[in-house]
Amino acid sequence: MASVLVSRQRQAGAGVKFRQEGGMSAQPVDIQIFGRSLKVNCPPEQQDALNMAADALNQRLQDLNVRTRVTNTEQLVFIAALNVCHELAQEQLKIREYASNMEQRIRMLQQTIEQALLEQGRISERQDAQFE
Repeated sequence: MASVLVSRQRQAGAGVKFRQEGGMSAQPVDIQIFGRSLKVNCPPEQQDALNMAADALNQRLQDLNVRTRVTNTEQLVFIAALNVCHELAQEQLKIREYASNMEQRIRMLQQTIEQALLEQGRISERQDAQFE
């Protein structure tokens, strides 16, 4: 998945870039974020994802603007960024808890299987002893 690099230039067309993970070269793409034009370098195969991310960010900023009545765009962007980071942290916690739960269940299943195999081995030994 691509990650975004942001430079702190105020003029339109300032440097947001999608970092490449593969060998495809990034192409400049213009996107609109909350009424501001940004030129973004993005690999062609990730342009749809970039547009979806821009749409999601625009929607968040619009919602925040209505809910908070904050008019300072920079404050809105910071609030949106904090919200996204908080949501990401919550999702990461859920994933860690889920993984831990699955590991515990796997260990329990392994113990159950091992116990069943041990008991099966004991039953087989008794049956072999009876036939001798």
